[in-house]
Amino acid sequence: MLKVKAGEIAGEIWNALNETKGLTGKEIKKAAKLKADKDLYLGLGWLLREDKISTSEVEGDIFVTLN
Repeated sequence: MLKVKAGEIAGEIWNALNETKGLTGKEIKKAAKLKADKDLYLGLGWLLREDKISTSEVEGDIFVTLN
């Protein structure tokens, strides 16, 4: 069940990032309508494992772009 949820969240994050040049973690949570940080990190982990995103740190927050 968690694997399905991770995939769904990853899809929502990918869709949010697809129309941008990159977003911060806070912006992703808002755009993907995620309620918890754990959901954000679950989806980001999935996308990182699949090599779909790149991450960096900007002013103490994570910054994510599509590969």
